[in-house]
Amino acid sequence: MSDVTHYLYKIQPSRPEMLTHGPTPKEAEIVSQHFAYLKQLTEQGVVILAGRTLNTDESSFGIVILQADSETTARQVMNHDPAVKHEVMHAELFPYRIALMAQNDGP
Repeated sequence: MSDVTHYLYKIQPSRPEMLTHGPTPKEAEIVSQHFAYLKQLTEQGVVILAGRTLNTDESSFGIVILQADSETTARQVMNHDPAVKHEVMHAELFPYRIALMAQNDGP
């Protein structure tokens, strides 16, 4: 991999019932904004990967892997995520090293 610094932020619902009983209308709107935000950052080349686990219990989580020139910049990206900013999700940031990555788009 290149010398680009990567970061991973892990997100989990602040209200686990959002997964088991469904989101409130406000949560649904914020999650929609969250998706649009990550999609835009992916198109800009900031986000490398974003996704979530498919389980719906309290162990469920999502991850966002991004490239940034500093931890401060990565933290700003994370904190501007609508789901984090509006406290629908809580987030943790980690420095991350990509060891292997496929160069194709899959099957």
